[in-house]
Amino acid sequence: MLVRIVTALALPLALIVLLRAAPGLDARWEDQPAHFWIVLIAGVLNAGLALAVSEAGRRRRDARLLLIGLAFLASAGFLGLHALATPGVLLERGNAGFVLATPVGLVVAGLLAAASAVEYPLRTALAIVRHARALVAAVLALLFAWAVLSLAELPPLRATVAPADAEATLGVFALLGVAAYGFAAVQYFRIAARRDSKLAFAIAFAFALLAESLIIVLASLSTSWQLSWWEWHILMAVSFFAIAAAAQREWFEERFSALYLDETLAGRREVTVLFADLSGFTPFSEANGPEAVHAMLTAYFGELAPMIVDEFDGEVQDFVGDQIFAIFNKRGDQPDHALRGARAALELQRRSAAIRQPDWPIFRCGVNTGPVLAGVVGDRGHRIHGVFGDTVNLGSRLEGQAPPGAIVIAGTTRDHLPDAADVEPLPPLTVKGKAAPVEAFILRGL
Repeated sequence: MLVRIVTALALPLALIVLLRAAPGLDARWEDQPAHFWIVLIAGVLNAGLALAVSEAGRRRRDARLLLIGLAFLASAGFLGLHALATPGVLLERGNAGFVLATPVGLVVAGLLAAASAVEYPLRTALAIVRHARALVAAVLALLFAWAVLSLAELPPLRATVAPADAEATLGVFALLGVAAYGFAAVQYFRIAARRDSKLAFAIAFAFALLAESLIIVLASLSTSWQLSWWEWHILMAVSFFAIAAAAQREWFEERFSALYLDETLAGRREVTVLFADLSGFTPFSEANGPEAVHAMLTAYFGELAPMIVDEFDGEVQDFVGDQIFAIFNKRGDQPDHALRGARAALELQRRSAAIRQPDWPIFRCGVNTGPVLAGVVGDRGHRIHGVFGDTVNLGSRLEGQAPPGAIVIAGTTRDHLPDAADVEPLPPLTVKGKAAPVEAFILRGL
């Protein structure tokens, strides 16, 4: 495997050396429309990949995926700007915007790739994700400014660039990009080996190819439209295709989980879990047809699940029959998770009562707070990002102890609520699987 990797990475460099050493082999193919469309399409496809990865990072609050997405966005954006500035299409002649867009974009993307390869602790990762909009805005602002200066042929990008003038300056700049890609590639090869992941391997291989693309861009500044110049276009396209193909082969649930930070993949959290199910659901199901059961659950869940997500920023982990299972602070960014869970339970009871029809069963709720391991379980075919531990089990048991229409909370949840919370102590509960009685309360209001 190692020999094949080294061979695959050595071939592009060997080819550029051969073409520069034997100019007669470095044939010229100048087709502006073909260049425009091929490069633009590659940039658009890579931008789509960037959006998919960034969305996964935003949803999981994973800084690594966010930074990978930004790296793809930068490389795709500058590649698209290189296409738009193709001479003879939108512009009459080439300018610095056409020549320099790709190396600048590759260096910016390389720095972001290197940043993504760091194993951040939870607090740092959450801080990066909190600035996601600012980071995306910065990349987009750079792309927009470059587009305006290049396409409007404004200084300093309106001038033509002589290879001799650009090579020295870009060479120093490119060293930074090559080093960044090298660091990222090594780190992702390590992740791929540790997690046995084809997707992480594809990311590592792609970053290595992008480092080579940057080297070849510099080596071919004086050979525009010749084979040596077209080579870096091909390498960039291959790198994008490799990542897209590897991602496509992953199971759609948690598709990018092989790239998660260790804290996202399996990290300890203190969370609050909310379980709610319908008391009397089985008799209702026996007395009514499946259509009536479906209509009832659609009415209930269609109102309650969005409420938990939109108003309390909880995550609805699952529906199991008539049960809702929701989690607060799964990402580690909600210090008030117990209060959120308690308020969500109260609002769930209020709203379900408002939409309930006379013969429908009534919700009962259990809320518990405690430590869990939050991470990915399963493999291709079924993979979820869930929470695991006794906290989850006890939350489900408390739900079973709640009277219809009531909310039972654990003592650990009560300890996180304001002193003014309206709670009624219950006798110590004997819960299946627990050696000692459990302290619990009925929550009536906050």
